[in-house]
Amino acid sequence: MSRIPVLVLNQNYQPLNVCNVRRAVSLLGRGRAETLEATERFLHSAYLALPEPSVIRLVYMVKRPFHQRRLSRKEVFIRDRYRCQYCGRQIRKLTLDHVVPRSRGGAHSWQNVVSACSDCNHKKAGRTPKEAGMGLLRKPRTPRPNPYAFVLHAEIQDPWRPFLPWLDGMLNEQVETGAMAAGD
Repeated sequence: MSRIPVLVLNQNYQPLNVCNVRRAVSLLGRGRAETLEATERFLHSAYLALPEPSVIRLVYMVKRPFHQRRLSRKEVFIRDRYRCQYCGRQIRKLTLDHVVPRSRGGAHSWQNVVSACSDCNHKKAGRTPKEAGMGLLRKPRTPRPNPYAFVLHAEIQDPWRPFLPWLDGMLNEQVETGAMAAGD
């Protein structure tokens, strides 16, 4: 079976997850889902040929809990739009900076960690921004939960686009950010 990802929609057409073809075929075979979009390829068994699914919809409703976003380098860079929070430059090589240094009791939390270019991080060193004479572009905060974050890490297939209309704006913003970061 191919490794092409399959978009899984809830009964109300809300995106739920991305799974592999094997899982999608399992859901289809047990009558728990229906195919909305399929590729041009077929999966063959001894008794039938099934179009390879690209988008499936569950026939029952699944309640999806909101999960808080995990504090990581990548998530901080995404929150800060790959921009140094001191000088405002968009560059590819960013570092994490603790606004109140950990050596001075600063926590490793969303409210105390920002993206910084290595020049600004080195200039600030073990001081607070006020002591270093540097200001923050924005006060760091915990990002809101994103129930569609799983889509951002998947390779977006063209048949998915009608089911993810909000994605075009987000992807355009990420492409612009990535293009600017790659240009530095």
